[in-house]
Amino acid sequence: MKSSQPTVRILRPARSWFIVLSLLAALLLNLLPVRQWLVMPDWVMLALCFWSMREWRVFGMGYAFLLGLLMDVANGAALGQHALVYVLLHYAAASLSRRILQFPLTQQALHVLPLFLGVTGIQIVVRLMAGGGFPGWGEFISPFVAALLWAPVAFLLIAPQYRPEERDDTRPI
Repeated sequence: MKSSQPTVRILRPARSWFIVLSLLAALLLNLLPVRQWLVMPDWVMLALCFWSMREWRVFGMGYAFLLGLLMDVANGAALGQHALVYVLLHYAAASLSRRILQFPLTQQALHVLPLFLGVTGIQIVVRLMAGGGFPGWGEFISPFVAALLWAPVAFLLIAPQYRPEERDDTRPI
C-alpha cells in the first residue's frame, strides 16, 4: 500500500567548512561594487538567516556578530550597526526555525520576509541615531528581493546535505 504523504529525505548534518565557505561567498558578494543598486539583497543576511534556522546549534550568535563587524568595517558604517542587526536576525531566525522549516521553500520566503524587513528597519534606525542621513524608501526593496531569492539560495545551500538515493541494506539508516 502506497502512502499518500510525500517521502522526506534524510539530510546529513552540514559540514562546518561548507557553512564557512558559503558565508565567505556571501561576504564577497556583499563587497561587490554593485551593492549600491537597490535591487541587490544583503547576501550575508540571506545566508545568515538560512544557517541560523538550519544549524543554530553549530552557528551561534558570535559568528553573526563577527560577520556584522566585518560588514561594518567593509562598508565604513558605524561600528556595530550590522553586528547588532545580524545578531537580532540570528536570534529571530533561530527562535522561529522549528515553525518556518515545516513549510516548503516558497512559503518559507513569506515567513522570512518580515524578518528581513524588520532588520532593515532597525538598521536604518541605527544609522539615523548615529547621525547618518535617511537612505530613502528604496532601501526596503532589498528585503523583498532577498525573499524572492530565498528558495533558490536555500536549495543551493541544502543540496550538499542530501543523502544518496541508493539504499544500502547493510546500513541501519
